[in-house]
Amino acid sequence: MHRATLNRPAVLAGTAVVSAMAAAVMAGCAAAMGPGTAAPATLEGTQWQLVALQSMDDAQGTTRPADPGAYTLHFGPEGRAALRVDCNRAMGTWQVTPAADGRSGALQFGPLAGTRAMCPPESLAPRLMRDLPFVRSYLLRDGQLHLSLMADGGILSWAPAPR
Repeated sequence: MHRATLNRPAVLAGTAVVSAMAAAVMAGCAAAMGPGTAAPATLEGTQWQLVALQSMDDAQGTTRPADPGAYTLHFGPEGRAALRVDCNRAMGTWQVTPAADGRSGALQFGPLAGTRAMCPPESLAPRLMRDLPFVRSYLLRDGQLHLSLMADGGILSWAPAPR
């Protein structure tokens, strides 16, 4: 009886080549769907207006802007963000990692650069610009976008902005 012997290094090399090809095909499919798959499609291209800043500190409570349209957030393509912050404008980057439910996930803003005009004393601009770098997650619920700040710092609630 003759037993066939396998060349173990050749088999392992063949397995590695097949695995590499499968990974390349899967990466190509992921690239065709776009970065971040589902969630950027829900945020990218959307524009929101601020409706509430909710503090987890009961002493501060919830603050609502007198004019929600004075505070807008646009999630642009390629991770670019554009904001109207009362009498100022700001730009920066955003990055999302969606959760499996497609309605929530991790969200962070990169450095924000903006104008620094003096807005009226009741403006929420300083608070909003201070809070945005601390956003860590989002939730789309009841037609609104809720951005949670790190360490239970608060929630920024946004409604769709008219176009």
